Amino acid sequence: MIIHQAEIYISAVKPEQYPPGREPEFALAGRSNVGKSSFINKMLNRKNLARTSSKPGKTQTLNFYHINESFYFVDVPGYGYAKVSKKEREAWGRMMETYFSTREQLKAVVLIVDLRHPPSKDDVMMYDFLKHYGLRCLVVATKADKVPRGKWQKHLKNVKETLGFDPDDHILVFSSETGEGKDQAWGIIQSYL
Repeated sequence: MIIHQAEIYISAVKPEQYPPGREPEFALAGRSNVGKSSFINKMLNRKNLARTSSKPGKTQTLNFYHINESFYFVDVPGYGYAKVSKKEREAWGRMMETYFSTREQLKAVVLIVDLRHPPSKDDVMMYDFLKHYGLRCLVVATKADKVPRGKWQKHLKNVKETLGFDPDDHILVFSSETGEGKDQAWGIIQSYL
C-alpha cells in the first residue's frame, strides 16, 4: 500500500471523542513496550508519527491515526505493565472494553507479540477477549530480526499453541528494523477493507 497521508487525528478516552463517520478502523493491541509504535511507524513509512518510548505505559489513550483519508489505525494502551496503579489499569480496561465491544467501524485487531518469547498470560487473555467479542485478528510476531530466520517457524508454532490460535485468523513475522512482513501485513489489512 502506498501511504499518501498519515496523521494523528485524536487521542480519545470515551466514545463521544471517537472520529465521526464510517471509515474502517484497525486496533493495535499488545503488551507495553512490545513495539506497537514501531509497527505503526514502519507500516506508515514515518519515523516518529507514533512516539516510541523505552518507558512502558506511555500510551494511555486510544490514539486514532488517519491514513490516506480512508481508514484508521487505533493504538490502544499496552497491557501488563505493573508500575501503573490498579485504578488506572481498571480505567484503561473499561476504555478498551467499551471500544472493542461497541465500535462498529472496527474491522480487525492487530495483536502484537514478541516472536522471541512465548506469549504471556496477558497476551493469551487479550486474544481470548478478542475472540469472545468475535473480532478478527492479525497476530504480528515482531522483533523477527532478533531471531535466526531458520527458527521463525518454530517460534510461530509456539505462539500459535500458546494462544490457542484460531485458523480463521492470520499470523506473520515482522521486523520494524528490516521491514520483514510489512507487505504481507498490508495485504491482510487490505483484505479486511
